[in-house]
Amino acid sequence: MVKAITFDLWDTVIHDDSDEQKRSAQGLASKRETRRALAHEIIGRHSPLDAHSLRVAYDTMEAAFNHVWHDQHITWTVDERVTVLLAGLGRTLPDADRSELVRSLEEMEVTVTPNPVEGIAEAIAALADSYKLAVVSDAIYSPGRCLRQWLEMHDLIQHFDAFAFSDEIGHSKPHRDMFASVAAQLGVQIEEMLHIGDRDHNDIKGPHALGMKAVLFTATRDRDKAHTSADAVCERAAELPEVVRRVAGASQAHS
Repeated sequence: MVKAITFDLWDTVIHDDSDEQKRSAQGLASKRETRRALAHEIIGRHSPLDAHSLRVAYDTMEAAFNHVWHDQHITWTVDERVTVLLAGLGRTLPDADRSELVRSLEEMEVTVTPNPVEGIAEAIAALADSYKLAVVSDAIYSPGRCLRQWLEMHDLIQHFDAFAFSDEIGHSKPHRDMFASVAAQLGVQIEEMLHIGDRDHNDIKGPHALGMKAVLFTATRDRDKAHTSADAVCERAAELPEVVRRVAGASQAHS
């Protein structure tokens, strides 16, 4: 029996990179370019640093992050990313400058915020009438404190009773600890939860391995639609409450 619903955030609740258009309208560079420019400016305050060396070191750090995230189910914190970046450059930073760089990278997506996925606020509110809700989200650059801030800014946080962010848990999806944490917070068993997310590997196969049901949500990212093993595919947020109830009802009928 499904007693709780867990939500991925990126491209499920938050429309990833929808902030790029806002940044452009404000005359700001892309997040990718701004991150590298911030690192170049702050690290270069103390001795000259050429842009090419910074970009090579930054790109190498990003590739290492992606490897660890995908294969070891860990998302380095931004502070850990900065440690790897500085090591690659053979540099150090005074504590105040290091903290400024970390904070600037972490807060970029609450300074210029991405939008909620169209219709997701209404879907979340509707599901909250019938189920306990939780967030289970990887923290790529924005840590849990900033993701909570985003949810507050968009009047969504009150619908959720539990949270698992990878920078706080120490693992990322599909690691069991992410789902076990919210199950404990909600007072339910892992197999009594249904997860909603956009990535088949993290959001479908991970929960399935734990005995959960899972819905692939494709409103903004549909790359996994053709090969998913999800219990259902949902293309629009407006349809999400009915899709969830259908999957939950089928689960109860077979229990």
